[in-house]
Amino acid sequence: MGMSNSDGMQRLYTTKQMGDACEMLVAAEMTLAGVPALKVPDNWPGYDVIAQPVGVNPQRISVKSRTFKKGAAYVGYYAYDVFDWLAIVILPSVLLSERTIYIVPRDVAELLARRDSPTAKTQAERYFRIDQVHAIFGAWQDNFALARPTAVG
Repeated sequence: MGMSNSDGMQRLYTTKQMGDACEMLVAAEMTLAGVPALKVPDNWPGYDVIAQPVGVNPQRISVKSRTFKKGAAYVGYYAYDVFDWLAIVILPSVLLSERTIYIVPRDVAELLARRDSPTAKTQAERYFRIDQVHAIFGAWQDNFALARPTAVG
């Protein structure tokens, strides 16, 4: 009774269950890294996880999850979404054996995002190709402590 995802692999969960699981996963990894975090209720405006680093205001994290895929498959957010960090969870597929998680400051995501022309209907969209996320955000992989590396390259 499983569903198939885009790469033909059998999947035993719905898209909503996948999203919820990835939000809990990010919150758990952050908590274990010393930054207590929890998933906010569903349909919370703008973000999915709230984290409390020591000596800093609470941080809002938007979690986006996708199954790895090559080509024109994207992960993204809208310019008007309210969050401080973007967490991208890429789940394994036949093309990728390990789950990867990147936690990127909003300003960095904004700087590196693809976007359409300011006059396009889609002008508020900010997006990244799934198969390019590691190349773009490799320095931010497993950044559960919400560190801001000084050199990004």
